[in-house]
Formats: sequence, structure tokens, C-alpha cells
Amino acid sequence: MVCHCLLLETGDGLTLVETGMGSPIATRGEEWLGRRFIRVSGPILDQEAAVTQIRKLGYDPRDVRDILLTHLDLDHAGGLVDFPGANVHVYAEELRAFQKPRKDEIGRYRAVQFAHSPKWTAHAALGDEWFGFEAVREIAPDVLLIPLAGHTRGHAGVAVDTGDGWLLHAGDSYFHPGEIDPVKPHCPPLLSLFEGVAQTEKQARLDNQRRLRDLVRDHSGEVTVFSAHNAAEFHRLRERSTV
Repeated sequence: MVCHCLLLETGDGLTLVETGMGSPIATRGEEWLGRRFIRVSGPILDQEAAVTQIRKLGYDPRDVRDILLTHLDLDHAGGLVDFPGANVHVYAEELRAFQKPRKDEIGRYRAVQFAHSPKWTAHAALGDEWFGFEAVREIAPDVLLIPLAGHTRGHAGVAVDTGDGWLLHAGDSYFHPGEIDPVKPHCPPLLSLFEGVAQTEKQARLDNQRRLRDLVRDHSGEVTVFSAHNAAEFHRLRERSTV
């Protein structure tokens, strides 16, 4: 599995979509991710963090002005600490889940990853329509926050207009490409079991997967959909640099 991030060049700096697990995993892995996550998931703790890859591309990480997160799970928001000056965009419901968790959300988010006090920008689920999705927020020109609740109650997708079609980072709204197959939806049983365990809003998750299938069926020539952790999707898209 991968942590699929996007780096966007914008008119006034850089925008990062997702941050991955962050640079502290190399020296503070157990504290940063938790012993249980490490035992169950077996993450590669010496992998190059997003901040390192940004430097290798020749950019200054301080030029990352905005960060858009699909949600606040540890493998999506762990790298916020590497960009302390950035404005962090999430849906307000996701921020509430972190700040005032329900009983089934306690322990989900790693407080240590937010101890640096990120500069939150919380967005209400209000806005326009986009390819059948409602309440879509424009965060910057050609960069949209899409409601995709289910995996978490404030889960989002991030859509980017590349000038040659849209990219939709669908986060953890699905884990296997077969789930958005509009003809024969399918998912490996163990992965499907994991999705059920990790979800907080079952019906919303299933409804949004249906919307994603409709999107792929009706607009595959206009929108490329991918998830956060599927390696095959990542390798298929990694050479795209039109954003």
C-alpha cells in the first residue's frame, strides 16, 4: 500500500493534497503511529516523507501555503508537522470528530500529530454541484473539496482540474479499484472486512461508493478517480505532472 499525495503548483506557492505519515516516523515511529498500527500494518519507517520528496523536486517546503486533507487519520495527516505554516483545509465535521470524538471515534486520531497546533480552515458542507456530487467547496481556483463521508464522518475527496481533465483523490472512500467498477463491483474479502471495521458512517460510505461508480461510468473521459492507498493506481498515475 502507498500514501498517495499530490503536490500542486499554484499562483502564490504550493498546495499539498494529503501529507502521508510524516518525517517523525523515522525517529519516533512508535510514538507517532502507535504500537498497534505498526504491529498490524507494518509501515516502512525509513521511507521518504513528503517533505523530503518536495525538497528533492527543488522546492522549498515553506512554500506549501495550503494543505487539503481527505481526513485526519494518522497516515493522512501525520505530515502536517512538516509544514507548520500552511493553512490546513478540512470539512468542519472532520475537525469536530477529532476535537470532540464520539465513543466509536475515541483513539482514532493521534493527538501527538497535532500538538504543533495546525492552522485549521474548517469548511461547512455547503456549496455547488459537481458531476452529481453536492455541497462541493472551491478551496482555490480549480481545486475542490468533495463530500465523501463514510470512512470518517467528515471524510472528503479532493478534485483538481489539470487543464486536461479532472483528478479526484478519493482518499479512503474505497480501498480497491474493483469497488468503483461500474459493471461488476468487487473487493477482496479481507479488504472489505477492514473497510467495515474502519468506517464510522456505513450508509454514507456505500452511497458515496455508488456515486463514484456512477462518475466512472458516465464521466471516465473527464475525471480520473483514485484512492489513497492502492499501489497500482499510484504507479499508473505517478508520471502525470500536468497539474
